[in-house]
Amino acid sequence: MTIAVIGVGLIGGSMALTLKEKGLVNRVIGVDANPEHAKQAVELGLVDECATLEKAVDESDIVLLATPIGAAEKLLPVILDRVQQQVVFDVGSTKNSICAAIVNHPNRKRFVATHPMWGTENSGPAAAVKDAFAKKATVICNKEESDADAVALVEKIYGLLNMHILYMNAADHDMHVAYISHISHITSFALANTVLEKEREEDAIFELASGGFESTVRLAKSNPDMWVPIFMQNRDNVLDVLNELIVQLRKFKSCLEKENYTYLEELIKKANGIRRILK
Repeated sequence: MTIAVIGVGLIGGSMALTLKEKGLVNRVIGVDANPEHAKQAVELGLVDECATLEKAVDESDIVLLATPIGAAEKLLPVILDRVQQQVVFDVGSTKNSICAAIVNHPNRKRFVATHPMWGTENSGPAAAVKDAFAKKATVICNKEESDADAVALVEKIYGLLNMHILYMNAADHDMHVAYISHISHITSFALANTVLEKEREEDAIFELASGGFESTVRLAKSNPDMWVPIFMQNRDNVLDVLNELIVQLRKFKSCLEKENYTYLEELIKKANGIRRILK
């Protein structure tokens, strides 16, 4: 089989590497708006060739849409316009908006909306790695809106990637990822800006930043071209969780202002309850 990978970066490149190694596909056609990324993807062996969107879709059996979510929403109807029996799936971090964009498209059933819950702060073809998705979760949304054979193929793909599959409707997915993923990125961006604003000595940041700070702020290295569209599309859910985060931060601030260390200890002990879930 041939797979077209639209957006040959971290997710698309990593997925293409593994699927070819597993033998599901024997040919990978890449498409990327960045000519340098397209060239790099070929040089790194992520794809066999790079082509136009039209050629890639027409000559493929599977189409993986792995661009930033804003671009994906615009490209998906164009891809579906050309589809015959190909299976199309995306890997974007929000699902409600992209599903709504093609709800009435005549080829809607050839599309499967998915979100593999893996990523790093790095981007571009050079960030791609083999076996990146193993033992992680992936979400398939609005399963009933897709053809059974399309869903079955996507399930097979994620099985080969050694991921376990969850099924949700798109609206519920977007709410959950706001709390689990999107707020983590906003917090990391805000913490990085706080440190950069207050600590003027770059050497001090580098020398004193322990594992705790480094792991907390790691996500602040993430690409804004990917995250601004995510925050735009999931705005209401992100605002909801952001408001709750601000409430929690005010509690900690109040404890310190009022020297209420007993309540401060209670807040920390309550937070320790996450151990029951994240063992």
